[in-house]
Amino acid sequence: MPFGAYQNEIYLQGLGGQLPPFTTDPDALEGSARGRLGPGPFWYVAGGAGSGATVRANREAFDRRRIVPRMLRDATTRHLGTTVLGTEMPAPVLLAPVGVQSIVHPDGELATARAAAELGLTMILSTASSHTIEDVAAANGDGSRWYQLYWPNDPDVCVSILSRAKESGYRVLVVTLDTWSLAWRPHDLDQSYLPFIRGTGVAIPFSDPAFRAGLAKPPEEDMPSAILRWVPMFTGTDKSWAQLSFLREHWDGPIVLKGVQHVDDARKAVDAGVQGIVVSNHGGRQVDGAIASLDALPGIAEAVGEQLEVLFDSGVRTGADIVKALALGARAVLLGRPYVYGLAHGGQGGVRHVVRSVLADLDLTLGLAGFRSPAELNRDALWERA
Repeated sequence: MPFGAYQNEIYLQGLGGQLPPFTTDPDALEGSARGRLGPGPFWYVAGGAGSGATVRANREAFDRRRIVPRMLRDATTRHLGTTVLGTEMPAPVLLAPVGVQSIVHPDGELATARAAAELGLTMILSTASSHTIEDVAAANGDGSRWYQLYWPNDPDVCVSILSRAKESGYRVLVVTLDTWSLAWRPHDLDQSYLPFIRGTGVAIPFSDPAFRAGLAKPPEEDMPSAILRWVPMFTGTDKSWAQLSFLREHWDGPIVLKGVQHVDDARKAVDAGVQGIVVSNHGGRQVDGAIASLDALPGIAEAVGEQLEVLFDSGVRTGADIVKALALGARAVLLGRPYVYGLAHGGQGGVRHVVRSVLADLDLTLGLAGFRSPAELNRDALWERA
């Protein structure tokens, strides 16, 4: 069944008086989530670095570009499927790695993993998960899953985590480069809200045998000491390009670098022998006043798109946004905040509703613009305001 059929499903249910579980309007979704969450959890998800300029720039970059619909293109039947780094996908959309999901719903990443499997989409699990690598894999079952690494400074812990991920069926390693230290985030600071120092979002290291071996007492018996060991291990130290060889030595699958914004860094990724990059500014959460990811994407895709897979995130809210990113050279797009807002509304069902809505929007927008598959998209599909 095509993804766009979700539209008909909603209308038909309306004949019986049944409305969608919550809004299908991407602009209203954030406000609706805000009404359901306390200020700490909400702003931890929604907030950005500094003045929020990068968050705004991400959206402005999408708004500057407009789709130019084409007519009489035989776009009645569409095929959205693709393959990325050996992973077959029903659409060029992955669920981005978002940490500490239990702050918006108690099931957290478990609910997201179940929804992803139900929809056939690939979930990327964050190292900052509220649940363990193994428990999320069990919830995901036969679903498709990648693993995102916040690179710990302890080599033994790093190797142990990578081994656990591999054994649990995570096929691709996504290494986040831009968050080796937290940015200045006023919304979080004003609430003095950081989940990790409260013992949330640390389930993976706290369950890791190599991490626990360095503690006098297990985290269950002495949480403050475990947190004090965690802080310098996962924050405060930038890595170098030369150190990527360590990850290649201990991960035998594809490696993707997340956080690339400069063409020269994309070229270095090629030289380093990795298989993909994510053009991303962490949704505007790390560098205030940074370039919008969508503005960085075309140059990077042109420079290295034939040599490795170019993925994209930051600012994606709608199906039209996905069309624009694909037209500018992305192979696939990572969806972040919207599905987390869905999680806040209804756990697994909430994630399912938001993601089905985005996929339906993508399917319908693609067809109405005159395209039968993402492969037909290129820059000619867009008009850009100066």
